[in-house]
Formats: sequence, structure tokens, C-alpha cells
Amino acid sequence: MTASRSDIIALTTETVPGREIERALGLVRGSTVRAKHIGSDIVAGLRNLVGGEVKEYAALLAGAREQAYDRMIEDAARLGADAVVAVRMETSTIQQSASEVVFYGTAVRLK
Repeated sequence: MTASRSDIIALTTETVPGREIERALGLVRGSTVRAKHIGSDIVAGLRNLVGGEVKEYAALLAGAREQAYDRMIEDAARLGADAVVAVRMETSTIQQSASEVVFYGTAVRLK
């Protein structure tokens, strides 16, 4: 039986506690590149002067992480995976105003 997107387990560990891995299906990944909006950048710049959390950037990165994670899960669903193990997340700066967020792991089928 193949799991639906919402049923796919994603873990940073190499195993699924209480379950046995039947077979590895391969590497799955999801990524997105986000750029700052000029309006948000102005507000964030002003907020940076007075200190505190830069909520505009926090929201931008939260959305990017969610989208990249969802894309990894969609990739796993296409392979018929029940879980993704050894999940990792990385970010990198593409240019001064844009960043990439990548999630990746190993799609597996469970017994």
C-alpha cells in the first residue's frame, strides 16, 4: 500500500522507531529560492535600526522552509515512499537579496 502525502513520515534519524525498512527508494529533495521584496526590505531595514526580530525576513524564510519541505514530501510520494529518513535542511545565499532552502533525505518503503 502506498502512503499519501499526508501519511509520509519524515525523520532526521536513519531509522523509523518500531518499524523496519523494507527498501530504500532513493534520494528525494525539495528546494525553493526566495528573494526579498523591496517593501519588506525597507521595513526590515528600519526595524534593524531599532533592534528586535526582523519579522519580514522570518516570515519569508518560514514560507521558504515550508515550501521546500512540501516539495521533498511530494518527491517521496511520487516514488511510493512511506517515509523519508536522514532528512537534512540547508540554506545558501544565491545573491545579496536571495536565498535557497533545500530539504533532502532518503525515501524508504516500510514493512
